[in-house]
This record gives sequence, C-alpha cells and structure tokens, in this order.
Amino acid sequence: MEYRYIPSNRVCSQEMIIKLDGDIIKEVTIVGGCAGNTVGVSNLVKGMKIDEAIKRLKGIPCGVKGTSCPDQLAIALEEAASKLLK
Repeated sequence: MEYRYIPSNRVCSQEMIIKLDGDIIKEVTIVGGCAGNTVGVSNLVKGMKIDEAIKRLKGIPCGVKGTSCPDQLAIALEEAASKLLK
C-alpha cells in the first residue's frame, strides 16, 4: 500500500510518501525539509512496525512550532494505519 500525506505548513517538508507491507514500513520518501534529517528518519523507520515508529516519533517538536517532520510522519503513519483497518 502507498499512502501520501501533506504535512502541516508549520514544518519544512511538503509531502511524505509511505510504502507499507501490512503493518511494516517498507519505504518513506520525504519531499523537502532538511535532507540529512529527513533521509535519516526515513532510513531509521524502514523495516519497523508502524506502531513502533509512531511511538518513537509522536510529539517530537521542532523549536516552538509544536510539531516537526518526525511528528508529522507519526501522524501520517496513524492515518495510513487507519486505512489498513478498513
């Protein structure tokens, strides 16, 4: 399954493309944002179960924004997971 997510305009990334195999994250592509951070996060979650990635990324802030690219990825994964259950 492929899921596309448009992050909050409070972060630098513009789109997140998530490829899943059941509840396993196969690949994440983050368009925009700080390349070192977004590529790093994408590589770290590859092969991880969705729930574990959400647990690790949810609520991470970036400065005073109240969210971050990792937090937005957690939100995207929550949305993708809810689609899997349908």
